[in-house]
Parts: sequence; structure tokens; C-alpha cells
Amino acid sequence: MSATTENASALDSALGDYLAHLRVERGLSANTTTAYRRDLARYTAYLTTLGRTDLGAVGPADVGEYVTALREGSDGGRALSAASAARALAAVRGLHRFAQAEGLAVDDPSARVTAPSQHRRLPHALSVDAVARLLEAASAGDTPAALRDRALLELLYSTGGRISEVVGLDVDDVTHEDAVVRLLGKGSKERIVPVGSYARDAVDAYRVRARPVLVADGAGRSTPALFLNSRGARLSRQSAWAVLQRSAERAGLAEHVSPHTLRHSFATHLLSGGADVRVVQELLGHASVTTTQIYTMVTPDALREVYAAAHPRAL
Repeated sequence: MSATTENASALDSALGDYLAHLRVERGLSANTTTAYRRDLARYTAYLTTLGRTDLGAVGPADVGEYVTALREGSDGGRALSAASAARALAAVRGLHRFAQAEGLAVDDPSARVTAPSQHRRLPHALSVDAVARLLEAASAGDTPAALRDRALLELLYSTGGRISEVVGLDVDDVTHEDAVVRLLGKGSKERIVPVGSYARDAVDAYRVRARPVLVADGAGRSTPALFLNSRGARLSRQSAWAVLQRSAERAGLAEHVSPHTLRHSFATHLLSGGADVRVVQELLGHASVTTTQIYTMVTPDALREVYAAAHPRAL
């Protein structure tokens, strides 16, 4: 066995143990674990080219040079934005902290490496009018698919749920009487979110008039999933994306609209209406209020508007 193969084997073993730790002990979802695997496979491949035999042989300079390689693409991979490189560095830090805790390394060489600076951008949110047009466009016609699409988008906007959380709902997760929905978020953390009357009515119409048709079209397939595709199986995230894109095109929305756009709109509209930021944090399922506070940032245009309207000598 060559030295390079031995190096790769030791690093791959450490990586495998860390991913198992994330999945089993920390309860991270399959999607999140896959993202960690992708980021860290690039890192261990880079360490292998440096001749590092294991994580204990890695120094701060190695980690710092790797961050530079990520930004420039000099390791042979795609050059990353500052935000993506910072995310990759966070994964690297988790791996080294794990190695130190497990006795695979004496210290954490990533602790003193700073993440690339990045400009903090305001999340893109639709106006209330644009959201209304989008939701109306989803229900073009009275077909089972149209009823499903309207219910799906109404629920996304009403709850601020992630697309994976909403397509993962089962029928029993939404109750009209309690007017709440149980969403299973990152790390398998469950949260209870209120559902507005528009979304409740849309979901009820879908469940009564459309879902039984989709089940029947699926040759009697039995599934607890709330949102179904034309084959009677659970609607995928990709299909839900397509529903949103079609609706945005029909609504004539020029800007890019993604499922996260509805989540951003949910948070922005709540805060604009006077909701407390910590309440919005709970509704979004953010672990830290710092993540939610980005929605409270005021744009220069908004500052100018308020100044022009309020200052006696502004004009």
C-alpha cells in the first residue's frame, strides 16, 4: 500500500467516524450529513495531497491555506464565495473539534483560522401584493394538482417552513381544530407553528377534494404523506420547487422566487407587522436569535424614506 493510500485511509476513517457521530449522536438529517460529507471529502483530499497522515498532523497553516484554496479553486475544485467557504470552514472546525475530543489530535488547528469576510445581504422577500399574486396563480383551474399547489404554497407562506419540512408533513400533522402544524426541522427538532385561516382552508379543500383523487390515481397506494404527486406518492422537494416556479411565471413575477423566498417573506412581513424578533425566531426554528436578526436590518432606501417623511428640513 502506498503512503498516499495509507494517508487517505486514516483520514477517511476519521471522517467516517465523525459523520456517524453527526448522524447518530447529534441526530442530524440525511441531507445535512450529506452536505458535511461533501465539504469534508474535499478537505481530506486536500490534506492527502499535502502528505498529512492523520488529523493530528494538521497545522493551522494547512487549514488557512485550504480556505485560500477554496476561494481561488487552486485545489482543483470549484472556487467558492466567501459565504460558501465560511460554511466549509465551519465543517472543518467541527471535524477537528471531534478529533481532539476523541484523542485523535492534541489540539484543534482550525481554532485560530478566521473565516473569509463576507458582505451581509438582506434576504430577498416578496411584497405582500406579490405573495398574493403568487398564491392566486398557484390555483389556476380546479384540478387536483391546482388544489394541491395552492395548499402547498399557502402552507409555506403561512408557516415559514422550509420546503423539506412542508413536503415531509403527514396528514395528521395539520389539524384544523388546533390551527397548528408540527414541523420537523434541522436536527430532528420539532416545533409547533400556527396556521392562518387561508392556509387551513386551502389544505382542507385539498384534503377533501384532491388528495383522494391522487391516491386513487396512484393505484391505491397507501401513504400518510400530506402532499402527493400524480402517482400517489409523497411529493418531492424538486417537484415542489417546480410548483413554485410555474406559479411565479404565471403570476408574472420578474424576480427569482425560491421556497426560501417565501420563508424570508414570512419573517419580513411578521416583523414589519410588529412581531417580536424572538417570536419569529421560534417560528422559524432558528437555534440563535442572531440568525433571525438579519431580518431586522434596515436598508438605506428605507432609512431615506423615513428621514424624508420625518425630518422637518429633509426636503
